[in-house]
Amino acid sequence: MSLSRTVRRGVLTAALLSASALAVPSPAQAAPLPPACQEALLETLDKFPVVDFTVPDKVQNTMLAEVLGLSEADQAVLTETACAAWNTWATENGQAVAADLDTRYRNAAGPVCNKFAKSSMATIKKYSPNVPAATRELEKVAKKVWKNSMEKLAAEATNADCRTAYTGVKAGW
Repeated sequence: MSLSRTVRRGVLTAALLSASALAVPSPAQAAPLPPACQEALLETLDKFPVVDFTVPDKVQNTMLAEVLGLSEADQAVLTETACAAWNTWATENGQAVAADLDTRYRNAAGPVCNKFAKSSMATIKKYSPNVPAATRELEKVAKKVWKNSMEKLAAEATNADCRTAYTGVKAGW
C-alpha cells in the first residue's frame, strides 16, 4: 500500500476515531514511531472496510495538514501502549464501525460534505465511549485535529450547505 493511499485512508480513520491518523510523523519528529503506532498507521485502515462512506478531498487535505503539523507535545502521545490498545480495539470493532458509517452515510442528505460530517460525527459519538482508556490521550489530540479541521473547512467552504455541515460538527464528540 502506498504511503499517500495510506495517509488518505488514514484521514478516514481520523474521521472515525482519529488515533491511527495521528500516527503520521511530523517531518520534525526525530524519534521513530513505536512499532504499534507504525502498525496503526499502516494496518488500521483495513480494519474499517467501508463501502459507501466517503471523505471529501478537501477534508482529507485539511486533516492531513493538521496531523502533519502536530506539536512535539501532541506527538508525545504516540506511545506503544496507546497505539497497541487502539490496534486491538480497531481489530475487534472495525466491521461494526464501518457498517454504522456506511448506513449513516447512505441515510444522510446530500451534498457529500454533509453526508461525511453527519455520518462521521454520529458514528464517532456512538463508538468513542468504548475506545480503551489507554487511547484517551490520542483521543484528545484527535479532537484537536477534528476541531481545527472543521473550523478551517467551514471558513473556506464556498457552499453554504458545507459551511453549515462543518460548523455543526466542529465541536466534536
